[in-house]
Amino acid sequence: MKIGQIAEQAGVTVDTVRYYERRGILPTPHREPSGYRRYGPDAADRIKLTKSLQALGFTLDEVVDALGGLDAGDATCANQRWRLEQVIGRIDSQLAHLQQVRDSAMAVLEATHTGRCPHCSNQPTTPG
Repeated sequence: MKIGQIAEQAGVTVDTVRYYERRGILPTPHREPSGYRRYGPDAADRIKLTKSLQALGFTLDEVVDALGGLDAGDATCANQRWRLEQVIGRIDSQLAHLQQVRDSAMAVLEATHTGRCPHCSNQPTTPG
């Protein structure tokens, strides 16, 4: 299959297919004498798998590493579980940080109700 066909099947751009090839997500395709790339029938599925792993929170480096295990034939649910645990840990850290930011924003919002916004320069002055 040509690169445009793979891109269309996978729902990505031709540039994305080329990028994934450079990153090692896709094997180097066969080149025709004309220079056109010819991908195997599983290339679109591999791109879709990559996109679904990224949607779960995997980085592209983590996807490349996971696909390497899959390609080697030694990937099982049991020995790959740690990858998802790592992603979930990262998500939990991000959620904790976002909760801290939200708490700070709420404190500032509450202060605005009393006219004591710590970020405003026109604070009411108390008679002295």
